Amino acid sequence: MDQKEERLDVIIFGASGFTGKYTIYEGIKLLEGLRWGVAGRSREKLRKTVAEIEKKADKDLSELPIITADLKDADSLKQMAERCKVLINCCGPYRFYGEPVVKACIEAGTHHVDVSGEPQYMERMQLEYHQQAQERGVYVVSACGFDSIPADLGTVFLEQQFDGVVNSVETYLQVTSKIPHDGGAVLHYGTWESAIYGLAHANELRPLRTQLYKTRLPNFQPRLRDRMVVHKASFLNGWWAVPFPGSDRSVVMRSQRHFYDAEKKRPIQMKAYVAFESIVQVLAVAFVAIVFAIMCRFKFGRQMLLKFPKLFTFGYASHEGPTEKSMENAEFTIYFRGEGWDKDEKLLEPTDQFKSPPTKKIVTKVSGTNPGYGATCVALVLSALTILRESDKMPGTGGVYPPGAAYAKTSLIEQLCKNGFKFEVIKPLK
Repeated sequence: MDQKEERLDVIIFGASGFTGKYTIYEGIKLLEGLRWGVAGRSREKLRKTVAEIEKKADKDLSELPIITADLKDADSLKQMAERCKVLINCCGPYRFYGEPVVKACIEAGTHHVDVSGEPQYMERMQLEYHQQAQERGVYVVSACGFDSIPADLGTVFLEQQFDGVVNSVETYLQVTSKIPHDGGAVLHYGTWESAIYGLAHANELRPLRTQLYKTRLPNFQPRLRDRMVVHKASFLNGWWAVPFPGSDRSVVMRSQRHFYDAEKKRPIQMKAYVAFESIVQVLAVAFVAIVFAIMCRFKFGRQMLLKFPKLFTFGYASHEGPTEKSMENAEFTIYFRGEGWDKDEKLLEPTDQFKSPPTKKIVTKVSGTNPGYGATCVALVLSALTILRESDKMPGTGGVYPPGAAYAKTSLIEQLCKNGFKFEVIKPLK
C-alpha cells in the first residue's frame, strides 16, 4: 500500500483549542466510517481533550490517531499534512498562524479548510498561493464557518431559486436566544483577537485587491446603494439594522468575482446588515464599535482591548468563551432580499446593461442554532467532506477559493440542511 492510500481522510489541527474541541465533537457523527485524527502542539493536551469529548459524546475514541505538530516547526507541519487528505485548520488568528499551514498543505498535496473571518488573510492567501494550489491539485477554502458559509452559500441558494438574473442582495443577520442572556460571554477570546487585528490592518485590503484583480468590474446598473447607517428593516417587524462589520460581504464579492471571471456570469452586488430588536441595543453596540474602532488604531489601544476583553465588551468576550447552555440556546437567521430581472429578460453578454429597473424580488433565509461554534463546526466538517467526495464538482483542479465559489455546484447546501441548517424561500416570487 503506498503512502497516499495510507493517509487518513481528515485531520483536525488545533484540536485542543476552543473551536477544535467542538469540531471533534461534531466530527464524531459527521466523520463516521472515515479514518480521521487530531493534531496539535501538545500530545498531553490532545489526550485530555479527546478524553473530555469522549465522555461528553459517550463514544470510545481510544483508537483516534493523535499527531503532534508545531506552528513554529515547518517540518512537523508538512509531516502532519502528509498524513491526511484534508486538513481542518482550527488555529487562529489566521493572520499570524494560517500561512505556514496552508504552505505545508500545498507542499504535501493536501486540501485545507479553515474558519477564518479575516479578509486580509484570505485574500492574501488567494493572491500568493492560488496558482501553486492549482498546480498541486489542492483546494484551500477559508471562511467555512459561520463566517461565511450562510452568507455565501445563501447568496448561491437565492440565485438558484430566482429563475432570472439577480442584480443585488441585501442580507440581514438576526441572532436571538431561547433563554434570557445569562450575563456570560458570547465570543471566545480568539474571535475577539481576530477582530482587533482585522480592523487595525483594514488599510491593507485596497492594495491587496489591486494586486488580486488586475481589472475592475464593469459598472453594473442599477448600483446597490448603502442604506442609512441606522435604519428600520420594515420586513423584520420594525427591527433596527446597521451595517454588518464581519467578512460576509468581502467573501461573497470574491465568489461573485470568480463567477464573473470563470463563467462570464453577471456578478451579484451585495450589502450586509445586522438587525437588533430595539434602538437601545443599537446605541449600545454603536458605542462599543466606536470605542473599538478608535482603540484599534493605536498599539496601546490594541493592547488594552486584548488585555481586558470583558471590560470593553461588557462581558460579551472572554478567554473562557460562551457557556454550553448559552451556545445551545442561540439561534441565527440571515434574511436575503434579492432583486433582479425575470428569465425572459436575460442578456447576451454579462457586461451588457438592462434597459429597465429590476422587475422581480425574492426573500430567502438561512437559519440554524449555535452560530458561533455548533453551526460553525458542522459547516467546517461538511466543507472538508465535500472536498473528499465531490472535488469533481469544484472549480478547476484546485486553488484558493471562498466557499460560494468552491461549493456552488456540490451538494453542500443539501448536506447542511440535513445537519441543522435551513435554507428556504419565505416570500413567493413576483
